[in-house]
Amino acid sequence: MRFITTAAPLARTSIRRARLATASLLSATIILLFSAGAAQAHHGFYDFDTDRLYYIAGTVSQVRWGEPHSYFTVTVEDGLPADTPERDLPDGLRDAADSDPINAAPSYSGSHDELSVTIAPPSFTSMWGLDRKLNDGERIEAVGYVGKSHEDEFRPVVFWVEDGQPVNQVLNEELPATPLPVPYPQGDAPSADTDQDPPSASAQSEEASPTAVWATAGALLVAVIAGGAFYLRARSRRT
Repeated sequence: MRFITTAAPLARTSIRRARLATASLLSATIILLFSAGAAQAHHGFYDFDTDRLYYIAGTVSQVRWGEPHSYFTVTVEDGLPADTPERDLPDGLRDAADSDPINAAPSYSGSHDELSVTIAPPSFTSMWGLDRKLNDGERIEAVGYVGKSHEDEFRPVVFWVEDGQPVNQVLNEELPATPLPVPYPQGDAPSADTDQDPPSASAQSEEASPTAVWATAGALLVAVIAGGAFYLRARSRRT
């Protein structure tokens, strides 16, 4: 009889510990999956067609300003010029390897009258040319990429506000000394006296593949589950 009364509390303790460990594993799984999704969403240009740049101009609406990105809608103007009008470029995009493809970008001719635009968060734009929120009804011009899976999405490499101020949108921690990795439009070539340098390491990390993000998250998840299983097995042996 003494054996029964002693074993019962031990069994209940083991059950509570198992439930606690299971809940911890579940929480860790949710956190890892959420973190991987957030990391994937935060990467800059991976879901955009970086084979070709386009020029757009239009009126801003539905502005959402904040981290990790700011968003707004641009109602694209009719009668856009054939390619990018002559505009000032920020310091980091003035080398020929970057300015040539931007200046040669044809105007957007897709089927969407409105484009959902994603730009850098205020922490970047405030350093790189825009220290305020865009206003509904404001006119902007931009050169950037159209979405791959969602052709109504647009991601600028540079945009200009109403007073002509250029805003750099190539996200690196600091402006590199070498030309930025802005691809040339098909059929265009760099200036004859300029060779395009390979992308900088920071630019490559910005465009890291989402597959790598999920692989890392999966490895962490496996490690957490394995650790939890080892813990439960060790606890069961002790009891």
